[in-house]
Amino acid sequence: MKYSKSKSILSMLIIILMMAAMTSCGKASSADTQSSSAPMDATLNLAYQYGLSYAPAVIAQQQQYIEQIYHEKTGGTLTINWSQMSSGADINTAIASGELDGGFMGAAPAITGVTKGLGYKIFTNLSGQEHGLMTNDSSITSIGDLIGSDKQIALVNTGSIQHILLAKALYDNGYDAHALDSNIVAMKHPDGKTALESGAVSCHLTSSPYIFVEKTNPDLHELTEVSDSYTAANTFIVGIASEELVNTNPEVYSALCEGIQQGMDLINSDVRTAAGITAELDGNDPEVEEEYLQKGVYTAETSRLFELATFMYENGFLDNDPLSYENLVFPNVSGN
Repeated sequence: MKYSKSKSILSMLIIILMMAAMTSCGKASSADTQSSSAPMDATLNLAYQYGLSYAPAVIAQQQQYIEQIYHEKTGGTLTINWSQMSSGADINTAIASGELDGGFMGAAPAITGVTKGLGYKIFTNLSGQEHGLMTNDSSITSIGDLIGSDKQIALVNTGSIQHILLAKALYDNGYDAHALDSNIVAMKHPDGKTALESGAVSCHLTSSPYIFVEKTNPDLHELTEVSDSYTAANTFIVGIASEELVNTNPEVYSALCEGIQQGMDLINSDVRTAAGITAELDGNDPEVEEEYLQKGVYTAETSRLFELATFMYENGFLDNDPLSYENLVFPNVSGN
């Protein structure tokens, strides 16, 4: 009987220990579940450039639209590191090195980056803008007058959207698309404006708001072939995002898309408020800023993007054929 009683006590102790272990495991499992459902914080590195072409991105930055949307969707905190760079080529370099997750640039360098396989695609159209080729030389009356001359043309960079629009204007007017490549001198928009006004260069190909300011200068006049060839209704600036971002953090990508759309929506629905935000940053009078913004086209839908890519490939600005519109953009993007 003593042995049986001892055996019963031992069995009860084993059962109690097993139940305690099961309870402990259950608590650990619950803690793990809570941990896995905890809000996820994230970081996003973006870059943009100069001018009102980037207004939706600037507004989204200043109003923290992207961060707010991410928090609403996930409960987490999104930290965005914004950089202002001089050219799309600089942004391409930074993306290739892993420093950036995305950014905003002219359609031409974006097409170049996609077709080179830099690991990103276009996630939105950002804007169509007034742009033009201005000169301080009264003897120059058309783009053809520049061919074979030593007149310097300031624009953002070789391969920039301004360079490609210059090439397209040449082509559309019966000239070789590369006829003025050797005349180009790389300058960011503010520096190009200063160089044109001082006489350091003969021409400046620029966009909003610099083009509007230059047009008010009586010592300058426009060579209209560039603005006639590709109008403000067409894709000028786009947003790009890395495929890694889209594949590994769809919540951040979704917030990015929606936040930029909110920036566009504010311009389109309440341009006065939008102008108040951007004017503080570029030093323009708010009323003047409002007028400038109204001359732009702010929509997520692309226009003539693939046509521009085809022109670039057929005229030797791209090494690889883009093949299709779908190869350039993520599935959420509409347009042509």
